[in-house]
Amino acid sequence: MIAVAGGKGGSGKTTTTLGLARALSRRGAPVVAADADWDLPNLARLAAETRSEGPTEAGAEGPTEAGAEGPPVGGDRHADGSDARTVLDAVRGTEPVRPGRSPPTVLAAPDAPRSVDADATFDALDGMTPEGAPVLLDSPAGASPDVAAPLRAADRALIATPLRRAALRDAAKTAAIAGRLDCPTVGAVVIGETDVPDRVGTLLGCPVLGAIPDGGAVPLSDPSVRSAYDGLASRLGETAAASEWQIA
Repeated sequence: MIAVAGGKGGSGKTTTTLGLARALSRRGAPVVAADADWDLPNLARLAAETRSEGPTEAGAEGPTEAGAEGPPVGGDRHADGSDARTVLDAVRGTEPVRPGRSPPTVLAAPDAPRSVDADATFDALDGMTPEGAPVLLDSPAGASPDVAAPLRAADRALIATPLRRAALRDAAKTAAIAGRLDCPTVGAVVIGETDVPDRVGTLLGCPVLGAIPDGGAVPLSDPSVRSAYDGLASRLGETAAASEWQIA
């Protein structure tokens, strides 16, 4: 599992989680993207709102399967406004996680997160996903104490950050927290830029794997943004963290 983390809210974590999940799916990987930011859950909602911009855009149209990126037929709407199954549904076996190769499976936050043991849930999720399936966790902001649970469960962290001094400083702190929780940082992705100074990797203590251009109000609809996430998926796939993933 890879925890997509950032220094503060608005750093691009959720967009990166979904954009990267879709990019990996376009490469043939059976991807699971789970919302681990339970106080501010919006991963499933973003997936539903931008579904037409996902990997299915180049393929044949058809009904969305339960557990894929969108509502199951007859599904109930969750607290975050989505119809997707929740992380808790997945670990309880209510709806087993069987990710296909397109689109990625998106798991929403639990409806009553404060009644759920986050550490146990993310540990169980790792065991409920098929071997070789990339699992991405959309994590809380690095300053939040809730970020510890996904970082403890994940094998690696991917740091998402804008190229601003304060944001970079907070991102470096998040990378340090991840290291202390035995979740080494696999790399960083810089949001809203096309060129990244070499010193950014030095500051964060990890390689910069990608730079995502500013795609405006709906970045995942921008072809240049999707292309940048494809490049990020390719470079991430070359790291040791992805050595057992089923990607083309």
